[in-house]
Amino acid sequence: MDTTATDSVRVWLVERTYGDDEQNLIILTYATPDGERYLRKERALTSFTGAARETKAALDVAPDDLARTPPEDREYFADAAGRTAERHDPDDAV
Repeated sequence: MDTTATDSVRVWLVERTYGDDEQNLIILTYATPDGERYLRKERALTSFTGAARETKAALDVAPDDLARTPPEDREYFADAAGRTAERHDPDDAV
């Protein structure tokens, strides 16, 4: 089944961190504006070259792809998602 815009949830980039192991991973964390749910994506550092691999300010994802944010992170995720949404259009490369 295809996911359409009505089936998706918009999440905003809240964090970009580097993995602590030798695998050269970058971890992108996106969250809903209320900070209640998040999406974590891991990408190899080498996959960040070229326009096709830009990191977008926001993604529209299937609700089933989201996890519940731990209570201690919800306020931070909500604040960070709000700042990203204020400063960027969803398709902006960040």
